[in-house]
Amino acid sequence: MYLLDTVHMSLLDRGGAEGARLRDRLRSAPPDDVATTIVSYEEQMRGWISRLARAADATGQVADYAQLRRHLRNYCGIPVVEFDAAAAATLARLRTAGIRIGTMDLKIAAIALTAGATLLTRNLTDFGRVPDLDAEDWSL
Repeated sequence: MYLLDTVHMSLLDRGGAEGARLRDRLRSAPPDDVATTIVSYEEQMRGWISRLARAADATGQVADYAQLRRHLRNYCGIPVVEFDAAAAATLARLRTAGIRIGTMDLKIAAIALTAGATLLTRNLTDFGRVPDLDAEDWSL
């Protein structure tokens, strides 16, 4: 299984050259083997809520809501792996081991480890600190 982290989901959402490269690579993987995490969804939703709150008025939110709708369609089109009790136990183990990366990244790593998945990420430096985590950057 391949799990897309938050940045890879953003690249797919925005398009561009990196998004196109990522889409091309993903076509080589069986569709049932590609997913993302509920933690990535949370991260992106926090960003959207903040963006909508900063809009000066309702007119300024029209384009933002249109982009949010596209974002929702993207998440509806891909399986989302949950943060369950097994992932929580893996997170606790990683914290006890003293792995020093951001909390959200550590949760994503815990989900990937629990699922036995390869994490697709641009953040190979931080995720490289997590023992036994298979991480690759498919945006290159």
